Amino acid sequence: MDSQFLGLLALYLILLLGLAPMLGRYIRRAMEDERYAATAWGRWAERLLYRAAGVDPAREMPWRQYALAVLLFNVLGLAAVYGLQRLQGGLPLNPAGMGAVSPDSAFNTAISFVANTNWQGYGGESTMSYLTQMLALTVQNFLPAATGICVLFALIRGLARHGSATVGNFWVDITRSTLYVLLPLALALALALVSQGVIQNTSAYQEVATLQAQPYEAPRLDAHGQALNDAAGKPLTEPAVARTQTLAMGPVASQEAIKMLGTNGGGFFNANSAHPYENPTALSNLLEMLAILIIPAALCFSFGEMVGSRRQGIAILAAMTLLFIGFAWLTQSAEQTLTPMLAHLPADAALGNMEGKESRFGVPASALFAVVTTAASCGAVNAMHDSLSALGGLGPMLLMQLGEVVFGGVGSGLYGMLAFALLGVFIAGLMIGRTPEYLGKKIEAYDMKMVSIAILATPFLVLMGTALAISLPAGLAGLLNPGAHGFSEALYALSSAANNNGSAFAGLSANTPFYNILLGLAMWFGRFAIIVAILALAGSLAAKKRLADGAGSMPTTGPLFVVLLIGAVLLVGALTYVPALALGPAAEHLQPRLSFPG
Repeated sequence: MDSQFLGLLALYLILLLGLAPMLGRYIRRAMEDERYAATAWGRWAERLLYRAAGVDPAREMPWRQYALAVLLFNVLGLAAVYGLQRLQGGLPLNPAGMGAVSPDSAFNTAISFVANTNWQGYGGESTMSYLTQMLALTVQNFLPAATGICVLFALIRGLARHGSATVGNFWVDITRSTLYVLLPLALALALALVSQGVIQNTSAYQEVATLQAQPYEAPRLDAHGQALNDAAGKPLTEPAVARTQTLAMGPVASQEAIKMLGTNGGGFFNANSAHPYENPTALSNLLEMLAILIIPAALCFSFGEMVGSRRQGIAILAAMTLLFIGFAWLTQSAEQTLTPMLAHLPADAALGNMEGKESRFGVPASALFAVVTTAASCGAVNAMHDSLSALGGLGPMLLMQLGEVVFGGVGSGLYGMLAFALLGVFIAGLMIGRTPEYLGKKIEAYDMKMVSIAILATPFLVLMGTALAISLPAGLAGLLNPGAHGFSEALYALSSAANNNGSAFAGLSANTPFYNILLGLAMWFGRFAIIVAILALAGSLAAKKRLADGAGSMPTTGPLFVVLLIGAVLLVGALTYVPALALGPAAEHLQPRLSFPG
């Protein structure tokens, strides 16, 4: 790991872990404290929304009602996003004249943005109108992120309360998380990004002259790409053309800010955060990476305060951070090391694997971005993941396959990690012959069934989906690379979809009816099967009485628990995905070494 990457990683973690406690305290009070002075500015709007919707904010919900509200809210969002895509050709704010999106692509995109995945099988600037980008996609960048916070707070209430039949009010939670948490942060980040050169407008696309603006006569080529000459040996040319380029415009900064803060990832442009209009400078790159993980890290402190012990949250955060550092080391080391095919180059020529990376970021900032975005459920990328080396691609892929609990998505990362915490204390309890407990709550058979669904639903979707993709002609037709890398493309796509990430090995041609439907179903069940299981777990825990700590109670704030938690995460990942990873990234890594043993 070179000094440049170490410095960048250290700076990133200092900023992240330094800001997280303050933001975590703010989020907890904004969500739970009706008299919090810092949110007084929005109370009138909050009351107005409740009155307009006929919601009684003082009336809480049992977990089944809470889950029904979550599903209903997101189904309505799904219908709205689908409808806007299909009707955009006749709607305003469409200066480029974009037509209706195809039914299968609109279906996939609607599920993608509602499920906080933001998988994109299309080019944003060539498919979506400004109205669709703003009213459908940007709005949905807010709401699924807010849904994740709601579900997390319901689970935390289940752990913090005792003898309770309710876990909160979804309509209150969704209002406060959007109004007090996501909106102010998104506004601040959007202004910061505009200051760095990220565009924000509704102008028509611009036709501009390139640096080679003079008319240019292109050489005429034969079928093999060789230049053609006439009988006298003079090169034959095509008619002269002036060199121009169409530059897409749009309200980019507003979508960029919430796509990062909400761990969404859908890019306004097809090149996503590698596009200079989305991510122009080293500072904007750092801000975007920080925005991806700042809320997931802060929620660990919100959790600690709500259960009455900040050390509980710090223990979870420590496990996440250690796993994050390990994957950052793996990815950077793999990308910085020359492949055997380039081993003959002198050491001072070793810039690392620069294929598919922006020269303004280089390997260190690109590798760290890849780890940040797959540690969270965020599909934003500033480099082509399909161009990562075999082991460099394995790191981000495995981060997703672990359930995206290494910080993870907004809300979803922490409730996923808490499921692993319950699994860890359950295993430890079995080892010593004691009924397992966590935060004074007995972990019983029903709770472990819900934990099992939450942990195993996505591996089932990933492995079954990958098996279908590589077994059916329609799936194989989308693989643009042969052998192990082609398998990795399909495995990465299903891992990304089922875990609600959204990044891709872009060598896969995924905008086909087969992949749009397959990935859409994986995204929907990968999101909402887990949410229902987590809410059922929250209801069960809330109803239990709190037990006093005894001599046999396992401490859940020290190094032993951190190691146990890391072990539970890696053990499930290893047992579930090692065979598939052996067929994909591991086999690809060994192939050049077999061809170039020297």
